Amino acid sequence: MRLQRDNIVSKAVFYDIFQSPLGYLYLIFSGKVLSGVSFQKPSDIPFKKGHAPKIFLKQLSVYFQGGNKEFSQEVVFLAGTEFEKKVWSVLKKIPFGETRTYKWVAEKIGKPAAARAVGQALSKNPIPIVIPCHRVIESDGSLGGYSSGVEVKKRLLEMEYYASMDEQI
Repeated sequence: MRLQRDNIVSKAVFYDIFQSPLGYLYLIFSGKVLSGVSFQKPSDIPFKKGHAPKIFLKQLSVYFQGGNKEFSQEVVFLAGTEFEKKVWSVLKKIPFGETRTYKWVAEKIGKPAAARAVGQALSKNPIPIVIPCHRVIESDGSLGGYSSGVEVKKRLLEMEYYASMDEQI
C-alpha cells in the first residue's frame, strides 16, 4: 500500500459501496486515492457507484475471505495531526493475523509514554481495515476500543487469526 501525503483535497471526492460480511463499507476516494473507509453512509459526499478501483474491491473481497494480507491501494490522510498521521503510518507494520499493544505503537513513534494518546489517534483513523487499527489491543490482552464498535474489532481479529491458522496447517 502506498501512502500519499500530498494535498489531494482539490480532486473530486466521492464514495462507493462495498458489501462486506460486517455490513456495508463506504469507501471514500479523492480522485483514485482512498481517503476513508466508513461503516456509516457519508452525508456530505456524492455517491458514485462503480467508481472504486476494481483491483481494490477484489483485494477487499479476498481479505474478507482470509486470503489478502495487505492492500496495494494508494491512500491519503486528508485530515489529522502530525501525531495522528505518525500513529496511523505505524499500523502498516503490524502483520496480518497478529496484534500489538498501544504501548508498542507509542514506542514505535518515539513517544513511549503516549499510549493513551495513541488510543485517541486510533479512534480517529479515517481508513480502518486498510490501515489496521483493529490489530492494536491493551497490554493486558483485552481488546480496548474501536471506532466502529468492539464487536467489529473482535470479528476482524478472529477472521485474521483463523485465516493465519489455516495457512499454517
